[in-house]
Amino acid sequence: MTNGRHTRMNSRLWLWLLLLGCAVGATAQDRIPDRLSPQDTLRNPVLHVQHGMAPLHDPVTVGNSLPRTFRNAGTNCILRAEQLSPFFEKLCQGTEPVRIVQLGDSHVRGHVFSVAARHTLEAAWGSQAVHPDAITYQTTALARETGAPGLVYHAIGINGATAAEFCNTEQMDKVASLMPDLVILSFGTNESHNRRYDPVEHYAQMDALLTLLRHYVPDAEVMLTTPPGSYVRARRRRRIINPRTAKAVDTILEFAEARDLPVWDLYNLAGGARSACANWRTNRLMQRDQVHFTHQGYTIQGNLLGEALLKAFNDYVAN
Repeated sequence: MTNGRHTRMNSRLWLWLLLLGCAVGATAQDRIPDRLSPQDTLRNPVLHVQHGMAPLHDPVTVGNSLPRTFRNAGTNCILRAEQLSPFFEKLCQGTEPVRIVQLGDSHVRGHVFSVAARHTLEAAWGSQAVHPDAITYQTTALARETGAPGLVYHAIGINGATAAEFCNTEQMDKVASLMPDLVILSFGTNESHNRRYDPVEHYAQMDALLTLLRHYVPDAEVMLTTPPGSYVRARRRRRIINPRTAKAVDTILEFAEARDLPVWDLYNLAGGARSACANWRTNRLMQRDQVHFTHQGYTIQGNLLGEALLKAFNDYVAN
């Protein structure tokens, strides 16, 4: 009895120390603007679109939302997509809801990027598992389930968040309550806006978050995404391409490889260090702060994420 009590106490102490470490790391981060302008989102609320259920053992049609004008664009795919096989297997069974939870910063909080991805997937896999609620900046992006089998896509974004922002019991309890089969982590912009950016600290924060997810939702697959790119202010109020974005992307890719996690590399898909920021800006897909994106820009990004997942699904059913 005494040994069991000591084991439980040690487990609680380990978890408390891990959460404390995340909180300390989070205080070192600079914040990007607190609020994504909701004007585009509220003028064009993202509505639920009802679609029928496609046969889940057959390949699905996949579009290509990448603008043709993007220079030096990469291939829209998920690295190590084979790690998503348990998620796809459950989806193909078609007997119960299959849930995605996307966590992220203001790019996710804007409720356009994540909901565009959701609708792209619903167009292929059906939307009968959720109620047709309108989603805007002023609502949550948590789906209401109907109880039917099929895709359920939730999103939780926090303005100014780094991965460390979710390293606490409140956020982990919220994630666990959604019972995800796949957790998508979309961070990196705020990490790279820290002028004292430290790849070692960034790596440690991702590792801490992954450790907590393994504890709270042990059966969920975890996938990473890279940030789209952004600008920062230089002298005389001039904006330049954020030189730390490429470093943050490299850290995310390195972490994903070391942990054998699937990753969707939006940054290099959009043109990488050479062209990503210029592609977004010259195509008028960025907001004036050149950190956030227009409604169209986020819609393109969400469509691309959904299309990458559908490509991975097609590879799964083909093999």
